[in-house]
Amino acid sequence: MNAIKNIIEKASKLNGSIVLPEGQDARVITAACALVDRKICTPIVLGTSEEISAAEAKAGLSLAERAIKVIDYTQGDAELEKAYLEAWNQKESKKPAEKQKIIDLAAAEQTLRTKRIYFGGLMVKLGKVNGLVAGSIASTGDMLRAAFHTLGTQPGVKTASSCFIMDLKEPTPAGDGVVAFGDCAVIPDPTAEQLVDIGLATAETYRDLTGNEPRVAYLSFSTKGSAAGPLVEKVQKAVELAKPRFAEKGIKMDGELQFDAAIVPSVGALKNPNGEVKGDANVFIFPDLQAGNIGYKIAQRLGGADAIGPNLQGLAKAMNDLSRGCSAEDIVGTACVTLLQSQGKN
Repeated sequence: MNAIKNIIEKASKLNGSIVLPEGQDARVITAACALVDRKICTPIVLGTSEEISAAEAKAGLSLAERAIKVIDYTQGDAELEKAYLEAWNQKESKKPAEKQKIIDLAAAEQTLRTKRIYFGGLMVKLGKVNGLVAGSIASTGDMLRAAFHTLGTQPGVKTASSCFIMDLKEPTPAGDGVVAFGDCAVIPDPTAEQLVDIGLATAETYRDLTGNEPRVAYLSFSTKGSAAGPLVEKVQKAVELAKPRFAEKGIKMDGELQFDAAIVPSVGALKNPNGEVKGDANVFIFPDLQAGNIGYKIAQRLGGADAIGPNLQGLAKAMNDLSRGCSAEDIVGTACVTLLQSQGKN
């Protein structure tokens, strides 16, 4: 069980940069100093001088001593404000005229000078940093809104979602020590079309973070028509829509599969003898958020797995959300996840 150690080691070789917008949090100060002290990456912290001083005092650390750059987002940035204005109005112009909310430069300035996550998101969008990590104070809703309004989704993907990297106490019957579960944190009841995006994004995240080739299973309480009904039909539709897109990327995928048929080779051979994935899946796509959230917590609490995430995915560039109960070390780990996700997106 050393997935996070491997992620940190891989991220340390990238010479990347991360913006940490919540400089008013002592945990962020501690994490920023750790990222420099451990030679992992270059952090940039957002906050006013008063916020930074108070957080440093609480952490007992100094950003200046480590030459960590601090930006007071309340003072504005003309380049970021212009980019936000253009991106917002371009998106609005595609809507029917009666639904458009066109803004002016003053409104763009007001947004970025009062919403630090938006300011950081624009830094990522313009390539000033590789990624953003926040959420120790901001809510998940705030994070998602900032992500949608500053970064948007990657080409060909309409759905932003999440996944957990599960570092298992014991390997799967097929020998995988690390697997991925998606979506466990963002979309409550995804459509078949959204499940396709979730599957592709989770496969990509798994590959980015582990270096392993994904083998994807769309989960259900049915295996290849062994049960019927609307819940099964949604997954079946998702699989049919997903087939050409997965084939195009050369990623193995199968469904609908019960969990045992997806993870136990002997059961997969029995229940799904002609399948592309026969009990050797390492990426598991749940039909809805209830199943996904319950599933990862069972693996974590009963199976002893370490759950790394939730990791946001499907965005045009790398941004990740933290739990508000996170530790400074959690922030360091999430920064490393974000750096790996940023590869090929900058």
